[in-house]
Amino acid sequence: MNIHEYQAKAVLKEFGVPVSPGRAIFKAEEAEAAARELGGPLWVVKSQIHAGGRGKGKFKEKEAGEKGGVRLAKSVEEVGEFARQMLGRTLVTIQTGEAGKQVNRLYIEHGSDIEAEFYLSMLVDRATSRVAFVVSTEGGMDIEQVAHDSPEKIVTFTVDQASGIMPLHGRLVAGALGLKGDLAKQAERLVSNLYTAFMAKDMEMLEINPLIVTKDQRLHCLDAKVSFDGNALYRHPDIVSLRDTSEEDEKEIEASKYDLAYIALDGTIGCMVNGAGLAMATLDIIKLYGEEPANFLDVGGGASEEKVTAAFKIITADPNVRGILVNIFGGIMKCDVIARGVIAAVRTVGLQVPLVVRLEGTNVEEGKRIIRESGLNVIPADDLDDAAQKIVSAVRGGK
Repeated sequence: MNIHEYQAKAVLKEFGVPVSPGRAIFKAEEAEAAARELGGPLWVVKSQIHAGGRGKGKFKEKEAGEKGGVRLAKSVEEVGEFARQMLGRTLVTIQTGEAGKQVNRLYIEHGSDIEAEFYLSMLVDRATSRVAFVVSTEGGMDIEQVAHDSPEKIVTFTVDQASGIMPLHGRLVAGALGLKGDLAKQAERLVSNLYTAFMAKDMEMLEINPLIVTKDQRLHCLDAKVSFDGNALYRHPDIVSLRDTSEEDEKEIEASKYDLAYIALDGTIGCMVNGAGLAMATLDIIKLYGEEPANFLDVGGGASEEKVTAAFKIITADPNVRGILVNIFGGIMKCDVIARGVIAAVRTVGLQVPLVVRLEGTNVEEGKRIIRESGLNVIPADDLDDAAQKIVSAVRGGK
């Protein structure tokens, strides 16, 4: 689960992480009052969307101006003008794609006098099963570009959960950033506080870009991006309350109600599969034969008929779907349950596109019989390769 910058900073502040004072607003008429409350002489007006690259982004509408999604204001009146230009507009960044995201809230923050900019992030390193720090002197830039052009400028290390965070980790960060004296001590405290927050709130990723040194020699988190482990949210109702569903795909929201692992993609072939590995293989083989998957959808090993029906409805709700591939290897999940769920869903929502079904495993013959006797126009497949070729051919009109 992702949250907005201002929410992330509020969470980090609870753990002693230095952030700027700021106010979130939802209406343009709130902007000037928020700016007066904060005091000047400089304010930063930031679009709040779940995507990076806001400062370099551009609004689709001409009325929004051409200054991007993060703007420096030098007067209370200018704060108000920027708010009127930005709220309700569609911001396109390198991470949003061409569709962009509508800006429904802004964060008005104190401006900072910046002497140096750094990059610092934390994430779960699956190779070591530890929390990893990624640090670079190239703050304010896309870390992917830095990794490509100057990999020697990125320092990474992991923290052993058995020992936890230690002073040496702070010294590693200070050394990587060239910080000495009091700034090095500040880096030690910052690293300790960030690690504590990361573990306490079950974060998956924490990115500060940039981490700055101010003119008065203070380390400061100028931006913050945080995502949380969805499987651990039951432990954090305070974090769940921060969820902004307007930033999420409606189909993904619906899928979460049924505990379905669903991710919307940009292709034309809808997929319903059980097991994450098999789902990835299904997506890959669709691409191998020249088409694009419309989604990742894992119904899991113990899905009920109701769950399968819900999954099918979610797939068909995507207007880009021109064909559907159901690929089930029955273990705990029985093929006859899948068959009944598919038939129930088709009879409920109708079937306007080709449907290819490949079943294998537990109760496979029963599942095939149910589909065969349903009277539906379903294309059977013998194996995954056969299924992929058939759905690609069907989507292309049998050519």
